[in-house]
Amino acid sequence: MAKAKSENAKKPMTKQDLWIYVKRYWQLYLLLLAPMIYFLVFKYSPMYYVLIAFKKYSIVQKVSEMPWAKNNGFEYFIKAFKNKDFINALRNTVLLNLFDLICGFPVPIIFALLLNELKFKFFKKTVQTVAYMPHFLSWIIIYGLAFQLFAPTNGLINMIIEKLGGQTIHFLDDPNSWVKTYIGVGIWQSFGWNSIIYLAAISGISPELYEAASVDGANRFQKMWHITLPGIRPTIVVLLILALGNIMGSGFDRVFAFQNNLVMKNAEVISTFVYKYGIKGLQFSLSTAIGLFQSIANVIFLLFANWFSRKMGERGIM
Repeated sequence: MAKAKSENAKKPMTKQDLWIYVKRYWQLYLLLLAPMIYFLVFKYSPMYYVLIAFKKYSIVQKVSEMPWAKNNGFEYFIKAFKNKDFINALRNTVLLNLFDLICGFPVPIIFALLLNELKFKFFKKTVQTVAYMPHFLSWIIIYGLAFQLFAPTNGLINMIIEKLGGQTIHFLDDPNSWVKTYIGVGIWQSFGWNSIIYLAAISGISPELYEAASVDGANRFQKMWHITLPGIRPTIVVLLILALGNIMGSGFDRVFAFQNNLVMKNAEVISTFVYKYGIKGLQFSLSTAIGLFQSIANVIFLLFANWFSRKMGERGIM
């Protein structure tokens, strides 16, 4: 009897079985139709216009009618890499994202671990709510708050420093101090929201493991180190891979809000470079070429991070 059941389980699904399955659950496939149409219309069909990176853009011609650029279509890629401002923007993009990753990635993990240890539910919920709130603020509002805190003359932080006998720090005007301020504000804005997925992963760990550890005499730190952290390790690895896959990406609004002429050496990134040179300068082929390069580089980083994680014994993302 068991052998017959195992043979039926291994039996491949025929076209008739597939049709019966689809007919039975047609409502689910109907719901799936809307997101599929969205991705086809807004994600896949625009990929055709990537050809603009290899052609001389003309607003009065179709993409198929546009003439090919020089150097076998790579004219605008070469033009970008010969531009010193683009090289500076590329360097800043990688460095700022690396600083964000190194300094910011562990913070939501630590916050989730500490929050999980709180026993008073009301206090825990209050801390969670306060930590999540900055995520819903626009970067313009956040910059306004940062300006009120870090302004060199009338900023609250510098006023306190002066009262204590110190010298004012140009958080938003000095290039080196700007980088620290930029990273710090970014961590503050995102760590509460990013901790949600870690808290969800922690809630999936079996309470029996903690009970067994208590019986064995483990303290709270030992439970955290030997049970909680290994329990959320797959989640950490997946999110780390996704973060590495965006190492060449850069959000426009955050950088643009914090930029000023005194810190452009460290504040110019690829997204703002494309906006200034490509969009405002009407160099659409150049901006498309840079965007294509950015996407390919991100995919390479993503695949490498996934390959490395699998080599280290983790599941990765694919």
